[in-house]
Amino acid sequence: MTAFPALARKEAQEIVHTWRIWVLPSIVLVFAVAGPPLAKVTPELLASLTPPGQQSVALPPATFADAYGQWVKNLSQLVLFAIIIMYGGLVSTEVREGTAAFILTKAVKRSTFVTAKAAVHAAFIAATFGAGTLITWIATALVFGSAPAGPLWGAAAMMCLFAILLLAFIELFSVLIPAPAGAAGAGLGLYALLAVAAAWEPMAKFSPAGIPGLAANIASGQSHQALAWPTVMSLAAAGLAVAVAVAAFQRKELQP
Repeated sequence: MTAFPALARKEAQEIVHTWRIWVLPSIVLVFAVAGPPLAKVTPELLASLTPPGQQSVALPPATFADAYGQWVKNLSQLVLFAIIIMYGGLVSTEVREGTAAFILTKAVKRSTFVTAKAAVHAAFIAATFGAGTLITWIATALVFGSAPAGPLWGAAAMMCLFAILLLAFIELFSVLIPAPAGAAGAGLGLYALLAVAAAWEPMAKFSPAGIPGLAANIASGQSHQALAWPTVMSLAAAGLAVAVAVAAFQRKELQP
């Protein structure tokens, strides 16, 4: 697979020189910086909304766990939505523009074309999540004076795994569905399906569907659930999705 490094550099350069380098990191940065201060003042804000004449409910003061929970919530919702929408055209755009056909005339295997995309963009997501988690950790320590590393980084690692799982399936959808909007829509459908499946306890315990809830529990320090099954099943599902994407792309007719 000698073409892999060249294709990986190409994907990395496209990230750096296109809107992708700004969109996802910017969203993550905003949530990382704003999350801990917002978690700190939320009890006071809620208390101030009590109508005049009614006794306000005394809320416990916020802790670092609230900041961690807010970070996981942001990752599991808006950040994942952004990833799904961003990568709807991961393969189909290059197929439609003829870039894929041109690259494949250079003795590049189709499998390498697909796997290089998966690897580079998974690394980009992981790096972005890591940077955002580091900023959240620092901001939480500054705001609350306490920021244990384990709950935050453990929860972020699980959400990063879930994001990479979604990326693998979005790449598959981008191979199968010519329109980026259609692939993104399929990705959102998968997200919704996993959210519904998580309500069934066996799925939450033994499948990727339970990862967002598991991450939230880790962030709060209340997780007693084994991580092995959701982790292994997520890795297996992501690998299977990329393998199916490779098989489908092998049979795809490309227009120069």
